[in-house]
Amino acid sequence: MPPGGHIEPDEDPVTAVLREIREETGLAAEVIPLAPVMPIEHPSQLPAPYIILLEDSPEPGDPHQHIDLIYFCRPVDGVRQDPSLDPTLCWVEEAALRAGQPLELSVGGIAPPIALDVRLLGLKAIETARQVSGSRP
Repeated sequence: MPPGGHIEPDEDPVTAVLREIREETGLAAEVIPLAPVMPIEHPSQLPAPYIILLEDSPEPGDPHQHIDLIYFCRPVDGVRQDPSLDPTLCWVEEAALRAGQPLELSVGGIAPPIALDVRLLGLKAIETARQVSGSRP
């Protein structure tokens, strides 16, 4: 699964996504802007997510739905390893996303195949980052 989590009280969605990325990966990131910005100073504007998903959460005794705001982001300070982070975290190459095969984890073992929605969104994020930067992300 890509980084993500809940929005804290008084936190906007963009601040939340950047915080979750930092907490879960150790990376500072930025949102890739996908929509034009209006030439106004007030009220403030937030970048729009690429898509909003409605996901069922079948928690025992509390089935409910989550609203997932999907932002495409890129690191701003390079890739670095943080040994305090979950050792099952790994970068997934574009070819692995396309293949949809189970992933070998660096700590040993095999992760199940990546869910179709995550694979397609990952591929779209890579494509978008290339278009915005004019090169490989």
